[in-house]
Amino acid sequence: MSADIPFWQRKRLADMSQTEWESLCDGCGLCCLNKLEDEDTGDVYYTELVCPYMNVDTGCCTTYDTRLQKVPECTVLTADTVADFHWLPRTCAYRTLAEGRPLPAWHPLVSGDPETVLAAGISVRNRVIHADTVPEDDWEEHIIHWVL
Repeated sequence: MSADIPFWQRKRLADMSQTEWESLCDGCGLCCLNKLEDEDTGDVYYTELVCPYMNVDTGCCTTYDTRLQKVPECTVLTADTVADFHWLPRTCAYRTLAEGRPLPAWHPLVSGDPETVLAAGISVRNRVIHADTVPEDDWEEHIIHWVL
């Protein structure tokens, strides 16, 4: 009977297998956006800027398995650390489940189609540029407001 209930509805994040954990990622790429934090308020602002290892046409990391060797500050989410990443967008499945909310209908695990992320306007695909093409002093000019 419990096998009929999807794993993300019957398991805690900490109890998921590595395969289940990885499948929660909808591939939106929002966690890869460079963020700016207001030192006075702690507010986090997303930019349209990404590291050079993101394929801007697909929104996917081109070096996912070795990303930490190439970008040591790259985000690594675990069940123990999800709550520490307060800047994760509300749409992120890890944050969604950690907060006890259901996955949205556009999530590939629910829809069965990875393209529903794009159709829902969640994906960074074709909406970002590589940060190394913009001087860091100009990053504020690249703040975006389409992240939910």
